Amino acid sequence: MRFRWKIAQAAELKWWKNYLQNKEPKAYLDWKRAYWGDFLKKCNVVIPEGLNCLDAGCGPAGIFIILDKQKTDALDPLLEQYETKLSIFKKVHYPTVNFISSSIESLDSNTAYDLIFCLNAINHVSDWKKSIGNLMGHLKPGGKMILSTDVHRYTFLKPIFRLLPGDILHPQQHSLQDYMAVLNGYEPESLEKVLIKREAIFDYYAFIIKKK
Repeated sequence: MRFRWKIAQAAELKWWKNYLQNKEPKAYLDWKRAYWGDFLKKCNVVIPEGLNCLDAGCGPAGIFIILDKQKTDALDPLLEQYETKLSIFKKVHYPTVNFISSSIESLDSNTAYDLIFCLNAINHVSDWKKSIGNLMGHLKPGGKMILSTDVHRYTFLKPIFRLLPGDILHPQQHSLQDYMAVLNGYEPESLEKVLIKREAIFDYYAFIIKKK
């Protein structure tokens, strides 16, 4: 899995370069801010000012771009490459954000977070169960984590995607039941799932977990 993760990381950077090549940076970032605002509405999440927040697996335009009234850490192992190779991302544009170049599995922060986001990222990691455990460990009692990811609609396709890497960007291939089982294992105070989007092979879900 580690080898596949390294391939996925290289493919991730290439994907971003291709995706952004004909996009004007300001227009794209304006669109992305609106996208995150709409995502929060669908999840019925309001973010008070001053919270300690983490954007785990943030990419170059994660939800950190709208968290300018919070105390925000943004984490991604490719941050340095994003800054040097993508025109849309410069750390200096986000003076209220503390950027951490690290994988989710390796996060070791002294901060206990009120709110953790892991959006479109958990299926990119090397070890998804360790990643979720590490995030839950950094979450305050009573805090919330919003985790979003594609999940397989048809379980028979999981082993095919795992063997063939038909989805090279995503080394993790799991079902809704897989995620619910792992998240329920932490015995949260509450666990809500929100269907954001339905497609032919995958559903895109957000999970809202409140820690006891």
